[in-house]
Amino acid sequence: MPPVLSSPGRAQGGTPGWLPSALPLTRWVLALAAFATLLHLAFSGRYGYFRDELYYAACGEHLAWGYLDHAPLAPAVAWFSRRLLGDSLFALRFFPALSAAAKVCLAGWMAREMGGARFAQFLAALAVLLAPIYLTFDNFLSMNAFEPVLWMACAAVFLRIRNGGSAKLWLLFGAVAGLGLLNKHSMLFFGSGLCAGLLLTSARRAFTARWIWLGATLALLIFLPNLLWEIRNGFPTISLLHAVIGTKYTLVAPWTFIAQQALLTHPLAAPLWLSGLWFLLGDSAERKYAALGWAYLVVLAEMIFLHGKIYYLAPAYPMLLAAGAVWVESRLLPRTGAWLKPAIVAPLLLGGFIAAPLAMPILPVAAAIKYCRFWDVEAVRVENVPLSELPQLFGDMFGWPEQVEAMARVYGSLSPDERAKAALLAYNYGEAGAIDYFGPRYGLPKAISGHNQYGLWGPRAYTGEVVVAIGYTAEELQPYFGDIRLAARISPRYAIPEESNLPIYLCRQPRKPLAAMWPSLRWLG
Repeated sequence: MPPVLSSPGRAQGGTPGWLPSALPLTRWVLALAAFATLLHLAFSGRYGYFRDELYYAACGEHLAWGYLDHAPLAPAVAWFSRRLLGDSLFALRFFPALSAAAKVCLAGWMAREMGGARFAQFLAALAVLLAPIYLTFDNFLSMNAFEPVLWMACAAVFLRIRNGGSAKLWLLFGAVAGLGLLNKHSMLFFGSGLCAGLLLTSARRAFTARWIWLGATLALLIFLPNLLWEIRNGFPTISLLHAVIGTKYTLVAPWTFIAQQALLTHPLAAPLWLSGLWFLLGDSAERKYAALGWAYLVVLAEMIFLHGKIYYLAPAYPMLLAAGAVWVESRLLPRTGAWLKPAIVAPLLLGGFIAAPLAMPILPVAAAIKYCRFWDVEAVRVENVPLSELPQLFGDMFGWPEQVEAMARVYGSLSPDERAKAALLAYNYGEAGAIDYFGPRYGLPKAISGHNQYGLWGPRAYTGEVVVAIGYTAEELQPYFGDIRLAARISPRYAIPEESNLPIYLCRQPRKPLAAMWPSLRWLG
């Protein structure tokens, strides 16, 4: 005899007992997903280009299976976006805005897979929509925008398999995981966490079937070109991590790392995802989905041990928020009544309203400075860099066009003969990426830089006879050139300190060919 349902798709007593075809994804989830994308597109043109966006755009002009400091997907997205939509901020940020909708839909989908009816789906989708970390991630082009989508798509496939889906779905899991590795190598952490979760729960039986192994093989095959690139280049990504952990990255104590996780979804949502962790580990029927709870704990331990940034765990929270929404709907609401719904939703809305201007370029710059100062945003830092009036997230969106305009003036002051052989040398990839992105409108050649992937590309065909250098001090240039003259100095308003009061030097009389200088000009950071 089939179970008596007390609400659509829910067995009496709150135990998940639905059939997927009986419980479609609610219209509220789809509406919130559409709103998420529109929200990001509405503010995509505010402030300016983020440093890393310019870098990914430059890497997209050198499509490859690997890059020294990131996987190949983000540059490929930049390449595709620019050819599809042009060179505007809207173009670069279009696909990250779409990823916001994907996160919201996945949250509602996972709530449904765990037995959530209408309110659980809505609550999960709303919590993900309002989470400050996703408001931040999805507002500019980066690997981080797509990372939660790929982690959580794997989690959703796992849930479907646990709910009676075909074991062949492990092939889909493998395909998504392989794409996730091409986006960011952190997919290995989620994969290791889920493997541990499978071994620690009744789901370990999956290892006895061939489909999970075929899925793992498919993931490896998709990842293989990038892996071979890493091998051929001596695993530069690992070398970079060794260079930045403890120097560029801000190290925090384990308890501080754990406490600051509440900031990712905002503190008012922390009870929801903590309830979700409890639901996954011990309160769902027969602990059916416990592997996901263990996966979170394993990845948390890995990040603490490896001194990861606090937001490295951010891709895991949609599944916890979804589980928490199911726990609220199935455990709390039957005891409290419907009044609890607005009592939960209202604080989430309030928290999201407060957090949004801290995560996205919503306010005018002067107002944003005051707002960020009021909430003491600088107290939470992930990198050891000097800050100005704006937090690093916003400060890194200012100054790049002004830099390129100043470089163009210096370059234009050269004689035609010198311009033909002049190299534009930038200290870091932000400055180099800005020259490559904005330079064509001034007729500038492509930049060179020793920083990260630019260093791997080398000095191109330049000899070093004439070099226009930005971001270097005169002392740093003296070992390489006999004639160093200050040509300009710029200080764009609101740029971070390392991009302010920036000198531009005109360098001649190289002490040796630029190719011979190059190994000492390269640096990681």
